[in-house]
Amino acid sequence: MYRPGAATTTRGGLPTDSGDSVVTLDQVPRWSDAEYRNLYENEDPAFQNSHFPDPLASVSEGSSSGNGMVSRFPVDYEINSKLYLWRGNPWNLEVDAVVNSTNENLDEAHGSPGLHAAAGPGLAEECATLGGCRTGMAKVTNAYDLPARRVIHTVGPKYAVKYHTAAENALSHCYRSCLELLIENGLQSIAMGCIYTEAKNYPREPAAHVAIRTVRRFLEKQKDKIQAVVFCIETASDTEIYKRLLPLYFPRDKLEEEVAISKLPADVGDENGETVIDERKIRIKPLPNVKKAGPRFSQASADLPAGDIIPVSDVALTRRRNSSYLDAYLDPAFMSLIKDPDQRRKERWEKAAQARNSWNFAKMLGYGDLGGPPLSAAEEYSLHSRYLAKANSLNLSEIAEMKIIYRGGVDSKGRPVMVVVGAHFLLRCLDLERFVLYVVKEFEPLIQKPYSIVYFHSAASLQARPDLGWMKRLQQILGRKHQHNLHAIYVLHPTFGLKSAILALQMFVDDVVWKKVIYVDRLLQLFKYVPREQLTIPDFVFQHDLEVNGGKGLIVDPRTKYVYRRP
Repeated sequence: MYRPGAATTTRGGLPTDSGDSVVTLDQVPRWSDAEYRNLYENEDPAFQNSHFPDPLASVSEGSSSGNGMVSRFPVDYEINSKLYLWRGNPWNLEVDAVVNSTNENLDEAHGSPGLHAAAGPGLAEECATLGGCRTGMAKVTNAYDLPARRVIHTVGPKYAVKYHTAAENALSHCYRSCLELLIENGLQSIAMGCIYTEAKNYPREPAAHVAIRTVRRFLEKQKDKIQAVVFCIETASDTEIYKRLLPLYFPRDKLEEEVAISKLPADVGDENGETVIDERKIRIKPLPNVKKAGPRFSQASADLPAGDIIPVSDVALTRRRNSSYLDAYLDPAFMSLIKDPDQRRKERWEKAAQARNSWNFAKMLGYGDLGGPPLSAAEEYSLHSRYLAKANSLNLSEIAEMKIIYRGGVDSKGRPVMVVVGAHFLLRCLDLERFVLYVVKEFEPLIQKPYSIVYFHSAASLQARPDLGWMKRLQQILGRKHQHNLHAIYVLHPTFGLKSAILALQMFVDDVVWKKVIYVDRLLQLFKYVPREQLTIPDFVFQHDLEVNGGKGLIVDPRTKYVYRRP
C-alpha cells in the first residue's frame, strides 16, 4: 500500500539517512497513486480484525458487516490526491510548512532536535519570544535554514487512561490548529509528523486514528485551500500503523470503502474529528410539574383538521393570547428565581444613569472619565481572559526593558512581592494598551494567592500619571481575584499629590483595593514589611531617601553597605 518511491533516490526515506539533500513534493508518493495491496481482500468481512487491536473500537449492532450500511468516509478522489505518505524527517521536505511537536515552553530540548539543528539557532531564539503555547494550540515561526517556508509548533497532550477523551480531543485540536494556521498564513502544503511522544505516554495506534480522521474531516471542508498534507513517518512501527489505517479514512476505491465500514472504530468523532460524548449532548426534557397538556392549547390543537400546517405567526399569536397555559407547565417556585427581562434592563439603566452622574462629578474634579457601568464577576473574568490570551501571544520585551514593574522576592510573611517603580513610568514614551497587557501577564502568577505590592514613588512626583479612568479599567481587567488576594500596597516616599490621588481612587474606583495602601516614609520602615534582600532597588531610590530624610544621624546597614538615617 505504500512505497518510498522516488524519494529513495534522493535521501532514501530512512531515519538513518544524513538528510543532505532536499526532497521536493513531487518526489513523495501521493496516497492515491501509490501501489498497494488490499490487506483485507482475503478476509471474511464478518471476521473482526484480529491484527488491528484498537482500544477505541467497540462492537455494535451491524458493525460486523458492511451490507446495508452507509460509509462514514466515502471515496473522494479529490481529497485523496492531496494526501501523501512518506517515511522520513518532515524538516527535509520542501513544503510551505512543517510541524514541530514540542512542549508548552517551546523549548528546543523538548521539540524535534533534528528540526532545530537543521533550522539553525534563529528558530530557538524566535520561539523564546512567543510566550509559550498551550496544549492543543499551535504557533507559527519562520523556518530559517529549512527548505520549508514556515514552522508550525504545537503541543501534544499527556495521556492517561482516566482522561482518555480529553487527551484525544486535545490531540485532534493540535492537528486542526496546525491546518488552520496553514490557511491563515496563506500557505497550501504541510508536512506533519506524529504529534505525540513516548514521554507523554500516548498510545501510537489510537493517536494515529485521531490524526488521520481529523485531517480527513478538515480536508472535507477546506480542500480548496490546501494543496498537500504529508504524513511523515519516522519509524517502521508507525509506518505499518498508517499503512493499515489510511484506507479506513481515505479509501481509494469501493472495495476499500466497503471494507472500512466493518473495520472502522465505533467512534470516529464528529464533523471535526473530535470524540462525541453522549453525556454532554443537549437533551430536551419535559418541563417541571408536567401532568397533562394545557386545556386551552390542547383544545385549539384538537380543533384543527389533521395534516393542517399552522403559520408561525398564528402560533405565536395564539400562545400570547393564551399565555396562562404556562401555569400548568411551570413550577411557580422555579419561575420566581428568574427576573423579568424588562425588570433586569430597567435595573441596568438605573445603574448606568447613577454611574454617569458620578463620572461627571469625577471629571469635574479633574480625575478623568470613569466611563462605563460596573462589570459583573462574569464580565470581569471574560475581560481578564481576553487580555491574558492576547498578552501571551505578543512579544512585550520593550515594556519589560523599561523596568516599570518586576518581580521581587517575598515579604516578611512569605507572600510574593511585585515591585513598581513610579519614576520609570514615562507616560510620553509608553503605549498604555501594551503596558496593560504586560501588567496582566506579569501579575497572573501572583494573583492566584495572597501577595503584596511595593511602589517606589521616589522622584516620580514630576512624572505625568494616567487618570483615574485608566486606573479603573486596569482594575477591572485584573479582576476580583486580584482584589481578593492583594494583601497590601506599600508606598514608599508618598507625596501630598499621591495621597490625594489614592483618596480619589478609594472614592471613585475601588474602596477595597486602595484601602490596603500603607504609606512608608523611609526605606528602613519598608524593610520591616519586606526584607532588604528580597528587593531589587534602583540607586536613585536610596539617594532620594537620603535627600528627603536628611543626612544627620546616619548609619550603615551592614547587610547592604547602604547609608541610612538612624531611626
